[in-house]
Amino acid sequence: MKKTVVFSLIALTMGFSSYAQESADTVASALARTASDIEVLKRLKISGYIQAQYQIADMSDSAGIASGITSFAGGNFAKGVDKRIILRRARIKFQYDAPLNEKGISTSQYVFQIDATERGVIIKDMYAKFTDPWSGWFSITAGNQNRPFGFEIGYSSSLRESPERGRMSQIIFPNERDLGAMLTIQGPKLSRWNWLKLEAGFFNGTGAPGAPAQTVTTTPFFLGSNTSDFDKFKDFIGHLSINRATRSEKVSWGLGASIYKGGFRIDYDSVYMHGVDSMNVAGFELAKNPVPSDFNNRKRTDRNQVGFDGQINIDWAPGITTLRAEYIQGKQPATEGSTTSPNTTVSARIFNRNFNGAYFYFLQAIGQSPWQLIVKYDWYDPNTDIAGDEIGKSVASPFRKTAAPDIKYSTLGLGLAYRWDTYVKLTAYYDMVTNETSSNLNGYGKDLKDNVFTLRMQFKF
Repeated sequence: MKKTVVFSLIALTMGFSSYAQESADTVASALARTASDIEVLKRLKISGYIQAQYQIADMSDSAGIASGITSFAGGNFAKGVDKRIILRRARIKFQYDAPLNEKGISTSQYVFQIDATERGVIIKDMYAKFTDPWSGWFSITAGNQNRPFGFEIGYSSSLRESPERGRMSQIIFPNERDLGAMLTIQGPKLSRWNWLKLEAGFFNGTGAPGAPAQTVTTTPFFLGSNTSDFDKFKDFIGHLSINRATRSEKVSWGLGASIYKGGFRIDYDSVYMHGVDSMNVAGFELAKNPVPSDFNNRKRTDRNQVGFDGQINIDWAPGITTLRAEYIQGKQPATEGSTTSPNTTVSARIFNRNFNGAYFYFLQAIGQSPWQLIVKYDWYDPNTDIAGDEIGKSVASPFRKTAAPDIKYSTLGLGLAYRWDTYVKLTAYYDMVTNETSSNLNGYGKDLKDNVFTLRMQFKF
């Protein structure tokens, strides 16, 4: 009997030990899975921001109210509308970074960002980035991404001090993004050469989805990740930049140079370039005619640009002072009625214009307070070969006269920003727009009334 009890106790003890071991293994496995899930979540970053704003347009005369105005301060004002409340941007961004390898390099990254406002939902970013696992110097980014040109195009709208990018940026690079592949060469953060950066890639040239920033629609819509390409030509974009700081880091500065070489297929039988007729009156001269019927033999109209940018930040007793500037010039092929870069087949006469433009920022933090003064000046001259009363003059056939798209615009913006807390910023900003005048162009004999006041609240997380 005693032996039976002893054996029973031994068997029970062994069974309990086995159960305890299995339970421990189960708990350990569950903890391991939880730790793995937490590690994955730590590598997934979610961020976003909302910009809600109230705007008043300068349309004091009844004619202005009736017709509305074309505006680059967040979109055109519709007929009968001189005051509005809109969600200018409402972004949410998902970014996943692969774990660091033994050299401390994250070899891949995936980014997905959408913009959801009362005007609809648009995919802004959708790309993957791959970094070499050995040195961390070389990266390839493929997908819908910012064009690597200049400073303002890639500078986040949540950080930019003025409510909008300059008129030139919105026209030449509508929606800022494009579908393509880009090589980035830059040393890792701890490298002594991290201050030098080269970005270069090939892009469709059609731009990102959605209506340009100057167009505000009232019907919700959904758009895909990019605008599909309509020809075989690809555009090359490159940007070389340096960013340095003093040993005390009280002064930091940067310089950059950009190049754009591209264009689009000529699908119409007429291409015009700026010329001067026998009467010495400025006009557009027929340059190419006709267009081959075979698509594969059709040529490209050149879109070539160069740009230079610079920034300096000074942290001193009156507060942080920032100076920022960028200048762009080149050739912009578009249509007779617009100089905006096309995102679809151009089934109309193509007009080549030489253009230039620039922007300048002066930003001054008010001491250590949450206030910041904003001064910005920009200009866009869509046709540098003509000015003033020459615009709109009649020309002899076969020349074609210039029109409203050849008018130069400049904008002086004055603003004041207040940082409520870590997440909220309030901005009051007034755009004063001045256009070139011409007595030969109907409606442009004087400066148009198209100034806009913007009061914006931004919440960022």
